[in-house]
Amino acid sequence: MPLQPAITEIDQLKDRPAAAALQSASLLEAAKFDRDELTIYVNRADIRRACEILREDTQTKFNFLSDITCVDLFPSEPRFEVIYSLLSHSRKERVRIIAKLPGGDPSIESLMGLWASANFFEREVFDLFGVRFVGHPNMRRIMMPEDWEGHPLRKDYPVEGYR
Repeated sequence: MPLQPAITEIDQLKDRPAAAALQSASLLEAAKFDRDELTIYVNRADIRRACEILREDTQTKFNFLSDITCVDLFPSEPRFEVIYSLLSHSRKERVRIIAKLPGGDPSIESLMGLWASANFFEREVFDLFGVRFVGHPNMRRIMMPEDWEGHPLRKDYPVEGYR
């Protein structure tokens, strides 16, 4: 069976409750539905509000933050994409939320107040990529030693580390 082409036209995604909820709040920058997966792009300044809507809206009810990760697109700008994977247990549905961050100021608001599971995910992304989560109560390294120089998953990090 051949793959269906990805849907990127926002008007064609109005039947998807997550896309509709964020579009009605004017928080939806872009969206893509491909291989039964919905990806939504939001402005980094709106990440907390977008996640609050997706968690609280009766049509979405994304009650679980299952992962936060990051992609370094160096040398492109914006350099980083912070990716949030949300799950709605009651609707048996997942959504991916992406916020783009510039290389000169890789910071975004913490989601600790919405989901306790954000704690270690945010610390891991900070440790490995150097993305700061504003408002996080314990933003310190979690995987690398405290005196480690740099962030090892950045694409400009030396292969053999700093010497």
